[in-house]
Parts: sequence; structure tokens; C-alpha cells
Amino acid sequence: MDEEYDVIVLGTGLKECILSGLLSVDGLKVLHMDRNDYYGGESSSLNLTQLWKRFRGSDTPQENLGAIREYNVDMIPKFIMANGTLVQTLIHTDVTKYLNFKAVDGSFVYKKGKIYKVPATDVEALKSPLMGLFEKRRARKFFIYVQDYDEKDPKSHEGLDLSKVTAREIISKYGLEDDTIDFIGHALALHNDDDYLDQPAIDFVMRIKLYAESLARFQGGSPYIYPLYGLGELPQAFARLSAVYGGTYMLNKPECKVEFDSSGKAIGVTSAGETAKCKKVVCDPSYLSDKVKKVGKVARAVCIMSHPIPDTNDAHSVQIILPQKQLGRKSDMYLFCCSYAHNVAPKGKYIAFVSAEAETDNPEEELKPGIELLGPIDEIFYHSYDTYVPTNQQEEDNCFISGSYDATTHFESTVADVLEMYTKITGKTLDLSVDLSAASAAADN
Repeated sequence: MDEEYDVIVLGTGLKECILSGLLSVDGLKVLHMDRNDYYGGESSSLNLTQLWKRFRGSDTPQENLGAIREYNVDMIPKFIMANGTLVQTLIHTDVTKYLNFKAVDGSFVYKKGKIYKVPATDVEALKSPLMGLFEKRRARKFFIYVQDYDEKDPKSHEGLDLSKVTAREIISKYGLEDDTIDFIGHALALHNDDDYLDQPAIDFVMRIKLYAESLARFQGGSPYIYPLYGLGELPQAFARLSAVYGGTYMLNKPECKVEFDSSGKAIGVTSAGETAKCKKVVCDPSYLSDKVKKVGKVARAVCIMSHPIPDTNDAHSVQIILPQKQLGRKSDMYLFCCSYAHNVAPKGKYIAFVSAEAETDNPEEELKPGIELLGPIDEIFYHSYDTYVPTNQQEEDNCFISGSYDATTHFESTVADVLEMYTKITGKTLDLSVDLSAASAAADN
């Protein structure tokens, strides 16, 4: 271990594994360590025994739940936007060859106690029971504007500069009602709260376009895809990528302690009496707790069921967003369900998650609106975790710390954090338009 590396990465969560893969591909010498004896850190997938051990002490699971090893329960449950940045990163790095994905059946939104399919196009808007007749026409015009909008073509802008006009102003131009704004802003643009309304509209419009493009990509009932066997496959796939490009992995390394020189710059990591030197350290918040601050808390319920969520057309996999206004909250609540169809549970079993930014100290009560939509539940586990963001000056200490995973059930915010960290570490922007496998094949010829 007494070698010098360009970067030492601590923790094998998804963010750290993506970065380790990307940095190795860039030709940097990477050492990747984890205090745990398994991959995934906070974003691991657990089988039934591990789930029981974590939430019920040393209990053994009930036999009526089926084969223990057929469960892969995500600790950070998120779907992947089919045309989003994570898929672009997977294609760019050719990590897709290590994974199998399947489309997610449905995307729904909660309104006044009921759930409805999320309309994403002008055609769907006209069919949707979410809106009355006149509102459907107004929504259809808005969707056509979004579909036709092209940043490079001023003709499609209809005289609006979306870098200056706010989302609220563009919505009022089309005269949309509050409930319509609610589902467009939260279930299509996937904003977590209503702050976006007073920000430039460009992000809002591009997010809706991403949703519609992702929906069209697989012709499924939703814009999302999800790996067979759960998300625990993702960190391992990026770890393989890193190894292919010369990265070194060490699991089960106790007490990974970052060493600093007299000027406060990270110069290495010590574990079990051995020190590896490095120029930069990348890690999750748990490895440098004195350089992060708590910004919130996520409350989550993990439920095992023997049926799909009611009113979702018997979907085997589904996302339901409960916008904040519908519940009188400050931020949205999320439902995520997957099943044996994605090889994450035995035949006939479904796993549902209800997640939210915690606004109280009582997750059972707080998550009730989401749990009530699930129908009968075989088993339920509650847990919550604090969320942290880095407070350090990276240029002063050479430490690059990821933020904690949020409550959302999609990966867009996660990958945005990774790409921002990549730029800070390397000083360059990752060009996701390049397909690395195609580029390396061309180089070989």
C-alpha cells in the first residue's frame, strides 16, 4: 500500500464509484478504499437477512416472505431517467455492458387523495383526467411550446428569453391552473419544492423536455429504467470500469484516516498502520465529518408487499410523486415500487419505498399519506438519515467530498453532483457526447 496515487477514493457509494471509474479512464492512478466489506456504502442493496439485521437486530426473517437471497432491497431507491445524465455516463464509459436494464411501468402523480398517470405530451394532456376540458387545451399549447423549444433556434422561443424569464412568468403566459402547475413542476420537471417558480425558466423547460424524450426512448409507461437485481449493481459496474483502467480496490480497510501536511493539504490515507500517499482525496461525508455540515434529514419507509400498488394498472414498477402543496408540506413525498419483474424480490413480492425530506421527528406519522396508498403491507421498516454537504475549500485542502443522497426517486441530482465534482477534481468538463467504447475502437484501428 506504500505507493503514491493521483487520487485516493474513500467509500464505494455510487457517486464515489462513478468518479473512480471516470478518473481511472482519464489515466489517473486511483486507489479506492472502503471500511466496509461490501460495495455500495449508503447506496448498497440488501438481501432479506441483511435487511433484518440492519432494522430488527439479529432477527431471522419470516419464512412466508420467500427466498432470502432473491431480495435486493435498495437503501437509496432511485429510478434512472432513460435519456438523463446517468444513462449518458453509462454509455460514455461503456459500463452498460455490465448491466441489464428494464423499463419502469408507470409514472403517477397524487392529487386530492387520488393518483393519476402523469401526462407528458400534448396528446396525453388531452386524454388526462387530471384536467378539465379548457385546461387540457391550455396545457396542450404549453406542451407543444416545450416540445418545439430548441435553444439553438430563436424562432422556437416565441420572443421569450428563458435565461431571463422566470418559470412563473412562462406558466402565466399559458394561463395554467395551480393544480396543473403542481403536476408539471413536480412530476414532470421533478422539482422538489416551489423555489423553481422564481428562477429562470430554461431549467424548468429543459427538465420537461428530458422527461418527454426519456418517455419516448423506450415507448414504455414511464420515462424511467432500472437495473435487474437492483441498484447495488451500479457501484460494482463502475468499480469494474475503474479496475479495467488500472484502478486498485481495497475493501474492509478499517479506520481510513486522511493525513494532512502542515499547510492543511491532504497528502495520503492511513489504514491499519500503512499509509498510501496521494495528491487528492475523494470521499463521502462519513470519512471527513469535520469538513461537512448537516443540512437536513431523509425519512424513509421500506415495505414488502404481495400485490402491486392499487390504481396503478397493476404496475410491477412505478413512481408516484406527491407534490408538497397536496400534503401541506415544504417539499415533495415520493413513492417507488419495484418487484420480482426486476429480480429484486421472489415471485409475487413487491418492494415499495416512501421517502421524503423529514420535516418532523416522527417518520411513521409524516410518511402516512404515502403509506396509505400502498394497500396491505407484509412488513414495514422505518429509517431516517441525516444529509450533509461539504463546507471545505477544495483548492486549499485537496479534499473533494460528495453531498448525501436526497429523498428524490430519480438520479438527476446525484449525477449533477458527480459531474460538478469531476470538473473540480480535473479542471475540465466531462464531454458525455463521446462514446468511449466507440472512441477506443476507432483508436485501435
